[in-house]
Amino acid sequence: MRHILIRLIINAIGLYAATRFVPGISFEGDWTTIALVAFIFGLVNALVRPLLTLLTCPLVALTLGLFIFVINAIMLALTAWLAGQFGIAFKVADFGAAFLGALVIGAISFVMTMLIREDQRRR
Repeated sequence: MRHILIRLIINAIGLYAATRFVPGISFEGDWTTIALVAFIFGLVNALVRPLLTLLTCPLVALTLGLFIFVINAIMLALTAWLAGQFGIAFKVADFGAAFLGALVIGAISFVMTMLIREDQRRR
């Protein structure tokens, strides 16, 4: 349970950073909006991403893994669409914004995960 909560917080921070640094990604509301979007993002990544990765395995192999960035952008766009279906004001303008946002979220997630792992190793 602790791991899931940590992932939710990391995703929320990454999503918030994407709304601040990437033109075309925005949200209206407060931290609860970002928390809800992070929850949806986590579900999409847990349920849809493995299936999409499996279906596009030849493309991932052909591009030496670079197609994963496209899959991440699709997951962010799908998250924005699902948030809109639930009345949550989180918007991704186009694929370019989704792609850059996925890069920002991925970079922040990577750094924060490494920091947490390093902290756990010290204990």
